[in-house]
Amino acid sequence: MMLPEYGLVTFTWGNVSGIDRESGIFAIKPSGVEYEKLTPEAMVLVDLDGNPVEGEYRPSSDTPTHAELYKAFPDIGGIVHTHSDYATSWAQAGRSLPCYGTTHADYFYGEIPCVRCLDREELEEAYEKNTGILIARSFQEMGKDPKAVPAVLCKNHGPFTWGRDAGEAVYHAAVLERVARLACHTEQLKKDVAPAPQELQDKHYYRKHGANAYYGQ
Repeated sequence: MMLPEYGLVTFTWGNVSGIDRESGIFAIKPSGVEYEKLTPEAMVLVDLDGNPVEGEYRPSSDTPTHAELYKAFPDIGGIVHTHSDYATSWAQAGRSLPCYGTTHADYFYGEIPCVRCLDREELEEAYEKNTGILIARSFQEMGKDPKAVPAVLCKNHGPFTWGRDAGEAVYHAAVLERVARLACHTEQLKKDVAPAPQELQDKHYYRKHGANAYYGQ
């Protein structure tokens, strides 16, 4: 479990899951268990309705959010939620994360959106489930491709990231935290800074992603 190693979680905060698409079953961190004590056997298996099917512990309280994202984004295989310092600061400010440079553009196409806070009815009805529904609906309304922007900020809450599997979701969580930190420093140095030119963003994103990508081996 790499989240503590990257400094993305404190105590039992946050969670990670990975899904087997063929069976529709995903494994998720048990609620309130310290990362140092986690073993593969401690992970809880649940279905896409959030019902536990195997494991001795209760699943993460964010399980319904993960389930909704798996249902809405069929190409993803892993999800991570953290309360990492810089990404959560942007979420608490209710700000989307602009793309100020190529570090961001290498991994996320354009700004990382911050979705609104749930209203009272949504909170009381099914808080975690409605969080997932809101993320999925917001991406659809904004025309955001979840594969091109594998991250979101939830206002007054924190970040979720995803990827082809749980490992890539953790990777994206670490990159998100770093670019959120860089963006904070950038705005401290220049308050009226503008996002990187679109042509530069396009060059860096597409040289690593897509049919004509040429970065790496």
